[in-house]
Amino acid sequence: MTNYKELGFKAGLEIHQQLEGKKLFCNCPTEIRKDKADFTITRRLRASAGESGKVDKAAAYELEKSKEFEYYGYHDSTCLIEIDEEPPLPVNKEALKVTLQMCQLLNMKVVDKIQFMRKTVIDGSNVSGFQRTALIGYDGYIDINGKKIGVESICLEEEAAQVVKRTKEKDTYNLSRLGIPLLEIATAPDFENPEQTKEGAAKIGMLLRSVQGMKRGIGSIRQDVNVSIKGGARTEIKGFQEIKSIPVVIDKEIERQLKIIKKGEKVEKAVRKAEPDGTTTYLRPMPGADRMYPETDVPTITPKIEEMKEIETIDQKTARYKKEYELNDDLASIAVKHENKNNYDFEELFKKHISKHLPAKTIIDLILIKPKEIEKKIGKTINIEEHKDQILGEISKAKITASAIPEILMKIAEKGKLEIEKFYQISEDEIEKIILKIIKENKDAPRGLLMGKAMAALKGKADGKLVSQILGKHLK
Repeated sequence: MTNYKELGFKAGLEIHQQLEGKKLFCNCPTEIRKDKADFTITRRLRASAGESGKVDKAAAYELEKSKEFEYYGYHDSTCLIEIDEEPPLPVNKEALKVTLQMCQLLNMKVVDKIQFMRKTVIDGSNVSGFQRTALIGYDGYIDINGKKIGVESICLEEEAAQVVKRTKEKDTYNLSRLGIPLLEIATAPDFENPEQTKEGAAKIGMLLRSVQGMKRGIGSIRQDVNVSIKGGARTEIKGFQEIKSIPVVIDKEIERQLKIIKKGEKVEKAVRKAEPDGTTTYLRPMPGADRMYPETDVPTITPKIEEMKEIETIDQKTARYKKEYELNDDLASIAVKHENKNNYDFEELFKKHISKHLPAKTIIDLILIKPKEIEKKIGKTINIEEHKDQILGEISKAKITASAIPEILMKIAEKGKLEIEKFYQISEDEIEKIILKIIKENKDAPRGLLMGKAMAALKGKADGKLVSQILGKHLK
């Protein structure tokens, strides 16, 4: 078993999360296009000196390649700002608000003034040759199983263009991704082992999903890991497909550095790419402070601290739903995840419909579970949203039973409409007549079989507990 403490192991995370809505400095949508481009432009880029007066070595490395860059653009999602022919508009206020809310969840201090900077990037991923970025929060922390992990910074910046293809002479990019608001969260190198690093990525991911406005789907969130050991060098690893691969990649990076150290050679600081087998390959030198200089086209901003409102995290809400609405782990988690992903409000339904006849678990069953079961069975989509309030209202008033839900959904799927009166509960006398007939026609049948036949015959028009009681009375 690896002794990470003896190795002098240190690791930190950089999490990049795209935001929904409009782009950071223009009104173009954040949709990433895959269709044929409306136009193309071609550029060559040069490296600018940073505030120190020096050219960043990572930029100099890219400059030596002397590449040409081709960009695919779209008339309705790429404007003159993306192609660097027009200055930026004022910063996206919603994106800034989301960033401040994340500062609150990460226990961060907020800067007095927000100053956007230009970060030199000449690998072609930005048409201008720089990326606009601003520090918003600093000196925060997250808790991982009782250990405080520092969160050094959260920045709001422009997403890069999406690479389409690369050749030795030319790289091609899709401009529809360029300029999407992007959060960059950087932790301190406080993780003590690879597994804890993975847990940290999961925790930050959960906090990000707790705030409305985050983009979803493949590529909308990316994790980079910074790793170092005693006698080695800090290595930034990019390209993790999923967080479960983080421990494997870290362990293989440790092996790589140990082999170099044992040979008596120097481990160079570098940015490397995580490969599918867990190994890493060289990308470029580690960038330094020389690549930053002030953005003069964007005025400084005074943050509105009042927008750092209290946010209930996914974990906190799940725990509250379990307690307040008597849900098990699975149902509480399913409900909260659905709410967060779809901007849904189960709590409104709970407050409106819960009664002695209608627990919260039945509401979740109607909205999320039973429709999927029926759709899988018959291959038809059920529009439950249109009918949910009427169905829940009738169950709450005890006019229909929860056991009628599958039959109701089947009829909605078949006819496209709800005929709720057909599922009203029948009287106790009528239930008893049906049960007596089933007993007579199925002499010596076990109770379980009789119960199943009774429920099938009643088609949800009677409560299961009542049916069981009546059946038990006549089987004594």
